[in-house]
Formats: sequence, structure tokens, C-alpha cells
Amino acid sequence: MAAIITEKFRIHNAKQFKEDFGESASSSYIFIGRPYPWTDDTSPPSPANAVGEEIDSYSDMLALKKVGSSDVSHGLTRYDWDSTGSTKYDEYAHDYSASNTSPATSSNNLYDSRFFVITDEYHVYKCIRTGRNSSGVVVNSTVKPTGTSATALVETSDTGAATGRGYIWKYMYTVSASETIKFVTNDFIPVKTIGAQTEIDGTSGALGTAASDDGTSQWDVENSAVDGGLHHVVVTAGGSGYTDGTYTSVAIDGDGSGGVCTVVVASGAISYVNITTAGTGYKRASIDIANISGIGSGSGGVAKPIISPLIGHGADPIQELGGNYVIVNSRLEFGEGSGDFPTDNDFRRIGLLQDPFNVGTTTVSTSPTLAAYHKMTLSSVVGLSVDDIILNANSDGSGVAVSRVISITGNVVSHIPQANSEGGYVNFVSSNTVYVGGTTIGTISAVDATFPEVEKYSGQVMYVENRGAVTRAADQIEDIKLIIEM
Repeated sequence: MAAIITEKFRIHNAKQFKEDFGESASSSYIFIGRPYPWTDDTSPPSPANAVGEEIDSYSDMLALKKVGSSDVSHGLTRYDWDSTGSTKYDEYAHDYSASNTSPATSSNNLYDSRFFVITDEYHVYKCIRTGRNSSGVVVNSTVKPTGTSATALVETSDTGAATGRGYIWKYMYTVSASETIKFVTNDFIPVKTIGAQTEIDGTSGALGTAASDDGTSQWDVENSAVDGGLHHVVVTAGGSGYTDGTYTSVAIDGDGSGGVCTVVVASGAISYVNITTAGTGYKRASIDIANISGIGSGSGGVAKPIISPLIGHGADPIQELGGNYVIVNSRLEFGEGSGDFPTDNDFRRIGLLQDPFNVGTTTVSTSPTLAAYHKMTLSSVVGLSVDDIILNANSDGSGVAVSRVISITGNVVSHIPQANSEGGYVNFVSSNTVYVGGTTIGTISAVDATFPEVEKYSGQVMYVENRGAVTRAADQIEDIKLIIEM
């Protein structure tokens, strides 16, 4: 049975996932872990989609920071407009497929094609028409699109393009300075839909229920979008035998109204067609070449109007540009949460944990930060270093407590329990002597019962990323961005 998962399904999942971060019943955290080397620290292992990997994530977890709705954005693959003028771009089309690939990248899916760009001004433009020379061959984009008009398209005079056949761009939105800091990476950019218009049963123009004018140019773009407007026509077959000339005021047939174009014939074939009036309401459209007055008795010419997205170009950037990525941002600032995040060790694992419990309870945590490690105070820490394995016996035998040191502050030692030789976990208690190998370090004077703050194995591990060592410092900020593809 032939079937596909549509892009809208992926975007829907991304929306649902993003919405979880703003729901009161849900609580999501970025976590860091693995403060000790991999087998080959230069080549971290790929995480396994397995229960064992989830258990490992809990076992070496260090600390967690809550992620709020403002820390999450839909994301797009980043395509920078190439200032060297050596890149071709695809044009938006409603019907790319295996038999009708995009003109620049030969993609069989719109969302795999390079049909939008971000400029050095952080303006995002959609390519409505790719530039072509007089032979119809796609040319490089050599003139940067500019301007933030809500209605006017941007036509550029690109080197190599025939007169009047340069690229046409539609301004979509601008990534703000704050969004740039939080969500822009080398490979991804954020995208949002304000909701100036919504689609209701195929009818556009309804005011979004939660929408309000935010004063940005994007609001104006969304609010000005024309449902079913036609902005580009592709000549799929030039035909032959037509009378050369320029034919204006050619009506576009279909289920909309008001669409008008200009048809140009050269050497007896349809050379190109330009839209002069976009019209409205088109979901299906065609141009009857044979009935154009004065065009002659040629045959075989086919010109295909490109159908705009539902509600119109610019109305819903997430849907239009394929926002099926979710970007999650978290900044670890110094010790975070009164020292919940140690600054005297490194980490190699980053993940996303949903709905963890407060330790010893089944209550979903809402704390801004959570420590996943244990704490105790020793009579002496002379000879003790981070990453040391500590025990409460000279040898790792039955009933022995084993732990890894992750931080030392004065005589206070933070540590994460390790399995002993029998695979069990045993807690340190007051008055235990602590050893490293066979060397006595000191005696436990107190165990801090307020640590850990999160119940081990609670919640759902939604994302895991293994990487090389990230060294922390007391005066350092780590900016973490997780890119999740739906």
C-alpha cells in the first residue's frame, strides 16, 4: 500500500512538542552528564536508542535546568544568501516530485530544496521565481534581495539573467537580535508564525484567535497575505509554430479570479510567462495558450501557474518553509542555581528530560535547577581529586559503596554513585572511612540529605547527545542548543 508521512504531519508533531514546554502540566529540563572520558575521548560514541542508553544517562547525570516556552523555537535548515554570487536557488512550487524536481538542486520535495535564504541582515526571503537566462537555464543569484515590504515582491537584476527574468523574492520575516542569540546556529535558524491569519475550512482571512499585532514587519506580511494569489508561471513545454510577440492581458483560468499574465513567444515557442495581476482564490489554475488572441496556430505549448500556499505567501512561515525542527536553548551561567551546576569538572553528555520527579516523591519537579549528584563532608580531602573513584572499603567487594568525585569545595565532596563489583549501589553513611584505592582520604562527618534533588530514573529521556569534553569554569557560560528533527 502506497503511503507517505506528510510534511504537515512532521510540523504538527513539532508544534505539539514545542507546546509541551509551555504547558503547566509538563516540565522539561536540559541535563548534562558524563564527567569522565569516553573510551576514545576524541570520538564520542553515538547514542543508542535503547533502554541501556537511558539508564546510562541517569547514572552519570550531573545537573538539570528547566526549559521554558521562551527557550524553544521552530527551526529551519539555514541557507545563507551567497554574497559571492556563485549559488543557484530553487523557486517555490506546489508540485515537486520524483518526476518534477526542483531546478537548482534537483530535489523531489519542496522542503528538501533550497527555496529560501537568510541574508546578512537576518531577513528571510522565499524564492518565488529563480533567475534564468534567455535559454531558460537557471543562473546564479548575484544580487541580494533587500527590503521588508509586506506586499511588494523583490525582483533582482542578476548577472546572466535575461531582461526581466531575474530572481523574484518574497520577504517573509526578520530574525530578531534576541532570537539570533538564542536560536541561530551555523546550520539552523528560528521560524515562527504570529498568527495574523488562520485557515478555517479552507477559508482564509480569519483573525488568529491568539494573535495580536506585535509591531513587527512579519505581522504586516502575514496580515497582507493573499489567499490563492498567483505569482509565478512555469513554462513546461514551449511548443512550436506560434507567432512571435508579447501577448498582454491574458486571463488565467481556474477556480479563483482576477489572475492576468503576459505571454512571450520567441522563435515560435512560448519563451516565458510573467504574472501581471496575481488574482485571488486560486487552488487550481491554467492558461489556455491556444485561445490567446493573435498567437497563431502553434501547438504543444504548456504554461503552468504555481499555486501559492494555503492562505497565501507569507501567512504561515512555519508551514510554508517546513519548520519541522525544534530548537531548544539553555544557557548555563556559572554555577547556576546556587551551585547546582559544578564548575570544577567537565561534561560529555547533553540531554532533554521530561517530567522528572522531586527526589523521594512522585511529584513532577518545577524547580529552576536540580542537582542529580550526592554530597557529603569529609574530615579531610588531602589527596582527593575530581574524577577519583572513592570507596568505603579497601577493596570493591560485597556491600561496598562506590562513587565518582565530581566536585570538591573545601571539605564538601559532590559525587555520583557507581555500581560496585556485584552491580549493586550502596550509599555512603556518616562515619564511613573513604578510600581511593588503598589510600585513606578521610572520614565522613556528614551526608547531605538534601542531595540529590531529582529522583533517579524518573521522567522520560527525550533526547541524548554525546560529545567531546566541555570544560566548565566559575566565570564561564555555556550556550547549549539542541536541534530536534521531527
